[in-house]
Amino acid sequence: MTRAFIPRSLEEAMRVLAEVPGVRPLAGCTDLMVGASERPIELDAVMDLTRLPELRGVERKDGEWHIGAATTFTAIRRAPGLAEALPALAMAASAIGGWQIQNRATLGGNMANASPAGDSLPVLLALEAAVVLVGPRGTRMVPYDRFHLDYRKTALAPGEIIGWVRIPDPPRGSIQSFRKVGTREAQSISKVVLAMAARRQDGRLRRVRFGAGSVAPTPLRLRAAEELCEGEAPTEALAERAAEAAMGEVHPIEDVRSTAEYRLHALGRVVRRMVLKTMEQP
Repeated sequence: MTRAFIPRSLEEAMRVLAEVPGVRPLAGCTDLMVGASERPIELDAVMDLTRLPELRGVERKDGEWHIGAATTFTAIRRAPGLAEALPALAMAASAIGGWQIQNRATLGGNMANASPAGDSLPVLLALEAAVVLVGPRGTRMVPYDRFHLDYRKTALAPGEIIGWVRIPDPPRGSIQSFRKVGTREAQSISKVVLAMAARRQDGRLRRVRFGAGSVAPTPLRLRAAEELCEGEAPTEALAERAAEAAMGEVHPIEDVRSTAEYRLHALGRVVRRMVLKTMEQP
């Protein structure tokens, strides 16, 4: 029989993690329930994180956005001021499943599930997020581009949970884009998902960041494309070169959702369009 723990505070949750070996932290369960329909899942103990007030909510303070790991995508989408400051994250929150999924799924769950097709993950890379990990021994902060270590493997140590995500407030003139390529407009797993963040300064692109998903075992930064665009004025020629650079630094798989050839083509076209879009910014 599976034991269930429902802590009412982060302190209580830490005690459970310290005292119950192998307890599985859970939040929205949207990924767990899908997996349970395909194969039996045996868990000795589970712990519900959704009742912890410390891990819920969106707050803007000290030049950063702080988002609790147990915050749902609906709450993220509706958070005052977030769509204006972090439009790429708001778009990703609106693209994850349908409304029912958005009402249950959490940002921390999307991260801990660690699917390379997770829609929010490339956005966190592009926005240079950091993750606050919490365990019985205390807290530590990990830059998000070091959080995903391998396929379905993260920097979480045994007994740790994701506490918060911290995202720097974008500077004035920032540009953000998000695009999910799937079989249909909604409720589909991405074939390619891409986010871009940059800013225009004196007509040139600065601090260019691309985050990509579904094209490698983990979500990843497209660093060659970033370096190519950094300090350059956006042009059609630059957009084409950035697309080629992006296609050259990934090795997508073939699966039931898409071929590797299509994923490469789609990635290049989306990178191209995002660079072209920056030409529209003042």
